Amino acid sequence: MSQENHDLATRVDVERLVDAFYQRVRNDEILSPIFDDVAQVNWSDHLPKMYDFWETVLFGSARYQGNPLAVHLALGRKVALGEQEFARWLALFQETVDTLFVGRRATEAVLKASRIAAVMRHNLATDRDGETSPFRFAVTPRGVHGM
Repeated sequence: MSQENHDLATRVDVERLVDAFYQRVRNDEILSPIFDDVAQVNWSDHLPKMYDFWETVLFGSARYQGNPLAVHLALGRKVALGEQEFARWLALFQETVDTLFVGRRATEAVLKASRIAAVMRHNLATDRDGETSPFRFAVTPRGVHGM
């Protein structure tokens, strides 16, 4: 049974996107060791957080409660998280969106992922012994905002 592509519109769509994306991440030669070996991600805990994160980013649900920048800064002190890693993350995200969805919100999801990656890269590049640059972002019901 094939499923026709449509725009991201519901929590179920977000879950489908996140599940498919992280399956690609877990099979990726660059990202899998970071997630599985270094970060030792507990996927049953991580995936629901990512559902909430992307639902908040895309639909303004206010379900996500967390600090993704702090998590990535701590991880960046253990393993290199640079242009190659973020480019791969973004490429996999875009491939996943393009495979599953079509429409305004799908395009918006890729744009927002690109902005999030840029902010993360910037902060990781300027992080020195726990001292970070003032460039931050927040996830609010109205979307992702640079601060």
